[in-house]
Amino acid sequence: MAHPSQLGFQDAASPLMEELLHFHDHALMIVILISTMVLYIIVAMVTAKLTDKLVLDSQEIEIIWTVLPAIILILIALPSLRILYLMDEINDPHLTIKAMGHQWYWSYEYTDYEDLGFDSYMTPTQDLTPGQFRLLEADHRMVTPVESPIRVLISAEDVLHSWAIPALGVKVDAVPGRLNQTTFIISRPGVFFGQCSEICGANHSFMPIVVEAVPLQHFENWSSLMIEEA
Repeated sequence: MAHPSQLGFQDAASPLMEELLHFHDHALMIVILISTMVLYIIVAMVTAKLTDKLVLDSQEIEIIWTVLPAIILILIALPSLRILYLMDEINDPHLTIKAMGHQWYWSYEYTDYEDLGFDSYMTPTQDLTPGQFRLLEADHRMVTPVESPIRVLISAEDVLHSWAIPALGVKVDAVPGRLNQTTFIISRPGVFFGQCSEICGANHSFMPIVVEAVPLQHFENWSSLMIEEA
């Protein structure tokens, strides 16, 4: 999860988030190079005492500062489009989970199982145990297996919500009457935190999202136990 005074993104926990981090670094390097060049040109023009009339009216320079930005935009657009297609691609998911947003909690339904579903409320501050995070911990976590394609169907029952996990590179709006979907593959075991990223009311900041990724055998044991308790 994020740390105080952290400047960069959270560590990637999915291949998609790794691609997003690479694209961020790629675009940031281009921005830094452009800013450096523009700053150098401004300083050079302010400090130089001589002026060349051929530079003030030159077709070659106009061609360069027209073609060069177009090339830079292409270098940014092509990897961006590639990631957009990767984010929208859903191939034979191993598990489908339906996430429903309410005011103000999430409910999860494992559609591949007959009686596996639960509500996920934020853990009150007075009930936190040592090591748990305030405003981020939930009483029931969404448990998923690692290294498996997971499809999440997202909707809302009352107002707009948004299901977002930064470490997984996932952020999907939950719209009443509409079923959105996303997919991810968690590459390592761990607990990943998110929050509703849509202003959904007075308790907007009190509906966290907690995804716990475990090995497949542990997930099967957990699902069997949850079905027995239900």
